Amino acid sequence: MNIYAIKAIYRFEMARTGRTLMQSIASPVLSTSLYFIVFGAAIGSRMGNIEGVSYGAFIIPGLLMLSLLSESISNASFGIYFPKFTGTIYEVLSAPVSAAEIVIGYVGAAATKSIILGLLILLTARVFVDYQIAHPFVMGIFLILTALTFSLFGFIIGVWADGFEKLQIIPMMIVTPLTFLGGSFYSISMLPPLWQKITLFNPVVYLVSGFRWSFYDVSDVNVEVSVGMTVLFMLACIGTIYWMFKTGYRLKS
Repeated sequence: MNIYAIKAIYRFEMARTGRTLMQSIASPVLSTSLYFIVFGAAIGSRMGNIEGVSYGAFIIPGLLMLSLLSESISNASFGIYFPKFTGTIYEVLSAPVSAAEIVIGYVGAAATKSIILGLLILLTARVFVDYQIAHPFVMGIFLILTALTFSLFGFIIGVWADGFEKLQIIPMMIVTPLTFLGGSFYSISMLPPLWQKITLFNPVVYLVSGFRWSFYDVSDVNVEVSVGMTVLFMLACIGTIYWMFKTGYRLKS
């Protein structure tokens, strides 16, 4: 394992965050704060509890997941796409660095940024809403697992994309709608029975449900199932990345 190569890629990507601090950290925190003000403090104060949890506190895991998914995908996709765009990816591929080391460097940096952002959003939420974390260790596991999984997914998008506009297609047209429809602002038990069954085909439901369980001991789906689905998606992403490097898909041409 070439630790020096991993460190070089990781440090370069983390340094880019410092140069784009307003875009990569301040902007997502500000946007999420507006959600807390509108839905948590304003609307939430006029709504009843959901499964014994105040509405403002209930939406915290969903809002955190919304930011975590979008930023993980964005950071990882841009991280690998930009070297493709400038042509420096060929220098990386020709260097004595394995595919695994390249992925660890880029995905590790993207996941780190997302985890830092998630923790900052949790601290920001404390200003607007009073909440408790029933299982902090499980919450940390879900935070790390989700950041890694969707950073891997973002890496795939960055390799697949052949233009800047394609970096936004899947996050904006697929991931964000699935997150809003995945129980971020409500419990799926509030839906009619038919729609409850249809919603279970939305993978984001399992992420939001498991994350919410770590906060309040309430969930729409069994927490073991949530972890299993997340791990399954991670393995699918790893398999796809392995195939991309093995075939050189949009990396060597």
